Amino acid sequence: MTATAETAPPVISATSEGIAPTPVVRGVGPGAEGRDTEAVAGADALREAVDNSSPGLAELTDWLDAIGFSIADHRFSLWTLLVLIMVIGGVYLFARLATGLAKMGVRRATRLDVSQRLLVEKLLTVGIWALALMIGVDLLGIDLTAFAVFSGAFGLAIGFGLQKTFGNLIAGIILLMDKSIKPGDVIAIADQAGNETFGQIRKIGIRAVSITTRDEREYLIPNENLMINQVENWSYSSRNVRIQVPVGIGYACDQKLALALMLEAAKSSRRVLEDPAPSVWLNEYGESSVNYTIHCWITDPEMGVGNVRSDVLMRLWDLLKDNGIEIPFPQRDINLRDNEQFQQLVAAIAQRVEGGREPPR
Repeated sequence: MTATAETAPPVISATSEGIAPTPVVRGVGPGAEGRDTEAVAGADALREAVDNSSPGLAELTDWLDAIGFSIADHRFSLWTLLVLIMVIGGVYLFARLATGLAKMGVRRATRLDVSQRLLVEKLLTVGIWALALMIGVDLLGIDLTAFAVFSGAFGLAIGFGLQKTFGNLIAGIILLMDKSIKPGDVIAIADQAGNETFGQIRKIGIRAVSITTRDEREYLIPNENLMINQVENWSYSSRNVRIQVPVGIGYACDQKLALALMLEAAKSSRRVLEDPAPSVWLNEYGESSVNYTIHCWITDPEMGVGNVRSDVLMRLWDLLKDNGIEIPFPQRDINLRDNEQFQQLVAAIAQRVEGGREPPR
């Protein structure tokens, strides 16, 4: 077979004598003599396929290819840009569609729990996007060996820049694998300054865990922090949480009646569990009161614990008031020992007051 050549539409170029058309000779195949190689190798193959399918489209591709510039042996044109946009857009749509279908399939798997489904989704997402990237590179015909000169320094820079990102990614995968933390758990974690964050896990992302507190504040905590810091998980093996409510009763009151009223107040609270049943412990004999602690259990800590404590105390207030049980306030009795000089001072003050004179200062 003998290679033939045809003249494509001229490329407009500037000369010393004015603007003159310069013919561009097109050959058969990407390596044909008489023209530069496209910067995107896939553009050559696609153009040949279009030219062979329709003569009308061949004129359009020739016109798009004529508008461009060359650097060394590589040519950049509107056709190259169009092919680049189509390939990137097609690969992106493929990755998004494949990721969506994969997530739908994983979510229908009833044998997997929440952590396992989330882990499989993340692994499939990473794999699909990596595959899409390789497909895009292959379609564009990009020769990765051209970047070998820069790969060392560039890879080192990328490695340092993404060190924390990859660390958080691996930490998130480990957390999902060992199921120590999963979406829906109620946790408390303290930062280096000792400030504690308490809330419910909404999402475990690639970089951070999203925690929502009772006042609807959302915190993003890096996955690494949950790996290296102590985490208090209120729903790791059981969602039951015990709440402690301190109560003081006056010494002169019927302590057994007060204890029964405390149990009644705890049992009547809507969120307090019947099993385990509430209990009351005598803690100490305080300065002004006999101090007790009501222990009650709830199974929904994500709804808050302070509101349960408040509800129990309000119910107990009404019960104690109806039964004449005193809730004492702090008070102190002061006893003075007998002292002759003190008694003389008191007598002198009394004498001056009776005589209408002010006591000495």
